Amino acid sequence: MLPDGRRIGAHLPLGGGMLKAADRAHEIGATAIQIFGDNPTAWRRRTDPPTEQAAFRERLAAHGIGPIAIHAAYLINLAGPDESFFEKSVDVLARELRTAPGFGARYVNVHTGSHRDAGLETGIERLADGVVRVLDQVESGPDAATLVLENSAGGGFGLGVTVEELADIADAIARRGVPADRVAFCLDTAHLWAAGYRLSDPDEVDVIVDAFDRGLGIDRLVMVHLNDSKSEVGSRLDRHQHVGAGGIGEAGMRALLSHPRLAHVAYLLETPGMDEGYDAINLARAAAIAAGEPVELLPPEALNMRGSRARSAPPAERD
Repeated sequence: MLPDGRRIGAHLPLGGGMLKAADRAHEIGATAIQIFGDNPTAWRRRTDPPTEQAAFRERLAAHGIGPIAIHAAYLINLAGPDESFFEKSVDVLARELRTAPGFGARYVNVHTGSHRDAGLETGIERLADGVVRVLDQVESGPDAATLVLENSAGGGFGLGVTVEELADIADAIARRGVPADRVAFCLDTAHLWAAGYRLSDPDEVDVIVDAFDRGLGIDRLVMVHLNDSKSEVGSRLDRHQHVGAGGIGEAGMRALLSHPRLAHVAYLLETPGMDEGYDAINLARAAAIAAGEPVELLPPEALNMRGSRARSAPPAERD
């Protein structure tokens, strides 16, 4: 899909059927995919795998689509002070990681969370303790999924807002003896923008990549959530927009998609209207931008979409 063979895909829904989602990914030219493995807004997890799981895994392999990433439940917060919430978060995230190999998923992505006004340092230590608790419940090995921590836009006492905070999180986890290959990182571009990184300037993309490489090692950046933003830079508001149609714009997106030190990452879209045909439109826009080709203006109704309704789990697993 991208000119130099980089992997790019989207977060696609499974509610209409897992095999249909796999075929849709192939139809729109995706070479990677992100899904929910279960209901993203409930603590209760399924007791048995989806009936189509093995066929879904095989269909994606036949289409040459990978890596597969699972986005963990939104409820999870390993950084907060509430003990009951922390314990439930540990259990659910461990469950996401244990079930990931059944989908053929290489990554399980989760938000770094909120310290809930307990303080940044306290939140980082709490998050690191949670990561240890989670990984203690999950067997390592060649088929095990990597836990991927995603940066925060900064609202609501979020942590992991800056690259330096992500480095502090990595250091806190390493101090607890967790091998580096079990935990990786994802940068969401809309979150970076909301946090104050002016990605519309290609030079700023270089600054971020340099900072990440110094603080964590660029090999630990395995995913980029390629989302433009409706928000003002530094607003701390997470408002996704179509690729190249928001504040980051085409120049910033091109710098991200063509950066020489990001050739190894999986780019995954979480842009609006994924179940209304904008999955294909945004993938095509990303490819055109990466190639330096012009993109068409989007209609006003597209720019005013509130967000994607595509983020569903298989219907049998919904509460």
